[in-house]
Amino acid sequence: MEIKKNMTKKNILNGLLIAFVLLILFVPSAKALLMQGLMQLGLFRPEVNTEKTTIATDLSSIKFKDAKGNVVSLAALKGKVVFLNFWATWCPPCLAEMPSVNKLHQQFAADKEVVFLMVDADSNFEKAQAYMDRKKYKMPVFIAAGDIPDVIFKGSLPTTVVLDKMGRISYNEAGAANYASQKFIDFIYQLKALKQ
Repeated sequence: MEIKKNMTKKNILNGLLIAFVLLILFVPSAKALLMQGLMQLGLFRPEVNTEKTTIATDLSSIKFKDAKGNVVSLAALKGKVVFLNFWATWCPPCLAEMPSVNKLHQQFAADKEVVFLMVDADSNFEKAQAYMDRKKYKMPVFIAAGDIPDVIFKGSLPTTVVLDKMGRISYNEAGAANYASQKFIDFIYQLKALKQ
């Protein structure tokens, strides 16, 4: 009888709330799911400036390697818009934004003027590719093949950088964002339209 008295609605609700908070704190996929829901509500929008605000710096020596050992340099990608995303499988904000990055990738998958480089910060191709396969994402996984300057990546995950066709930084933000928004898609199209 004592137990039934203690199990009031208030106690049950408090217990559920505590369980929810613990789930969000200790289960990365639960935190990512919550953040995805918040993205759908319109939070975590990437701030893009449609005016010319590119940062000119020589990034041509930066290189990335894929799982087969193929190396691609940013110098070789000049003339293309480059979407560069630093992420990790253990990072809830990275996982939260990944569906929107995948939608953006699908939007430009057949476009030879837009290149996606999904850079695994842990340099663990097997784990990163297993995540992509499990989610049925077709985005290419790379690791850094050398030092990455702070102007590109300061260590915060996720970090997304977009380079224009001249290799200049047009967008550089740390933190999760909804990259499938029409505003961001329009931003990519604007970068494609720029003359070299």
